Amino acid sequence: MAGPFALLMLAALPADETKAPGDLPSALRRFMEVYAKVEAVAAERVDPEKAIYGGAIPGMLRRLDPHSVFFDPQQFEQLKELERSTRKGFGTIVSVLPGRVIVLQALPGTPSARAGILPGDEILAINDISLDRLDLDQLIALLGESRQRPAKLDVRRPGATGILTLTLTPEEMQSPSVERAFHVAPGVGYLRVTSFDANTGREVREAIEKLGGRQLKGLVLDLRNNPGGMLPSALETAALFLPPGSRLLTARGRAVGPREEKVPEDARPYDFPLAVLINGRSASAAEIVAGALQDHGRAAIVGEPSFGKGLVETVYPLSDNTGLALTTAYYYTPKGRSIQRPLPGTPLQPAGVGGPTAVGGIQPDRLVYPEAMTPFRTIVEASGAFTSFATEFTRRREVREPFEITPAVLDEFQAYLAERKIQPSVTEWVREREWISVRLKTEILNQALGVDKGDQVELAADPVVRAALRALGAG
Repeated sequence: MAGPFALLMLAALPADETKAPGDLPSALRRFMEVYAKVEAVAAERVDPEKAIYGGAIPGMLRRLDPHSVFFDPQQFEQLKELERSTRKGFGTIVSVLPGRVIVLQALPGTPSARAGILPGDEILAINDISLDRLDLDQLIALLGESRQRPAKLDVRRPGATGILTLTLTPEEMQSPSVERAFHVAPGVGYLRVTSFDANTGREVREAIEKLGGRQLKGLVLDLRNNPGGMLPSALETAALFLPPGSRLLTARGRAVGPREEKVPEDARPYDFPLAVLINGRSASAAEIVAGALQDHGRAAIVGEPSFGKGLVETVYPLSDNTGLALTTAYYYTPKGRSIQRPLPGTPLQPAGVGGPTAVGGIQPDRLVYPEAMTPFRTIVEASGAFTSFATEFTRRREVREPFEITPAVLDEFQAYLAERKIQPSVTEWVREREWISVRLKTEILNQALGVDKGDQVELAADPVVRAALRALGAG
């Protein structure tokens, strides 16, 4: 009943939106009259929680902007988990394909490792729900839900007869936001930061020190697909690379006076060359970092234009363990550019230095797109052939570094594809040979030596990373 109730509520509000705020008591009185009538005579009983949490409050917030949201008790608890940088889970890294989930790694000391889950294991069912009929969105939703409570897994192990049935209990684990840290070229570090949580600034500094600290010849900071997070962590991260006193951002809003954030005077920033990678899913705190470094000429920004979410979202705890995230101001880069992209039809149309034509987001200094997916690549990726071939390959052979894809391995994979009715032409096979080699090596190393090793292979062939290395003079 939440939907109809929301419509009734809106109908009860004053039609003239220009009336003074003094009309609020009468509007609330009408709202209560409507609610009382619905509760008394509606054909079905109204659930107050659904009507208010799912109807009235979201209906009001939608009239403001897409980012002002109400958190029910469960959602508010998830938000607090993010702030604690902890997640419940089983400690597995998996490859999710349509209808299939294959384990790439079980992290030491986690429920998955203690249960004996191994790389290459395929999860067939979760809590008696078969995975082979689920699409990607359904699989991801089921995996997320299963991490909240004990789950029964049906697992098929390559080379073993029968199905293993395991029951895993999720545990709270630290969830580092610096997901990868290694050398991507001699003397050049690479960090992938997936979000900005409470400890991100400290994690970035520690990762840099492990890679060589001030002796590094350069650093690639990968903020692609980083949706943002906590502002203090973003400011702390940007301050690692800028001189003391440098402006990091300004914020302005109707009820919030102009606010300026600067690098602390006691900061000791790194001075090695820096490249920052962004794409259309880099948002919010990630854009604050990229924008500050770009405005000061401190980093080459490489990749695609970012998302454009430059809002000050203030979280207010409410009664009954609920909460409200409300847009209270807009963020601007040190030079006054609005990070928020205009959204026609909403109040989100702030203008920065660029005036009404400001596009929002961060525009890269070097526009570089990922390699396009050809029809052949799409078919092979959708088939899951790389992951399943790697599972069989690592079961039969020991993989050690250095490892390379030989012509014999390519022939073996071509035959493997033919068995699955995937038969590219000779021209197509020759054209895609290098890409196939990279994908095969990545998946084999993922399962044999861990996803860190596979990622290094994948990144070495990434055109955006290559462009970043050229910008650093290391390509």
